[in-house]
Amino acid sequence: MAKPQKKYTGSSVFNTTPDAAQRKKYCRFKKNGIKYIDYKDANFLLKFVNDQGKILPRRLTGTSLKFQRKISQAVKRARHIAVLPFTGDMIK
Repeated sequence: MAKPQKKYTGSSVFNTTPDAAQRKKYCRFKKNGIKYIDYKDANFLLKFVNDQGKILPRRLTGTSLKFQRKISQAVKRARHIAVLPFTGDMIK
């Protein structure tokens, strides 16, 4: 005798949150028409850095690849001229 197998749907097994609770990600730069990211604006760049001083990934911020590269370059420049710290001791 063969044992009956349980059938799982792919979405209910791996997705722990309901579909209505998930929000669509968007690139705030494309939406607002921002073309240049100023590396001297520390308050703006702090939105893309976590408490430890690491640059947040695209999957968390929703930023497009083009602007994520610009953000990372701006954060690195700001760290180099001491506008942002390298570590997160005195951040936020």
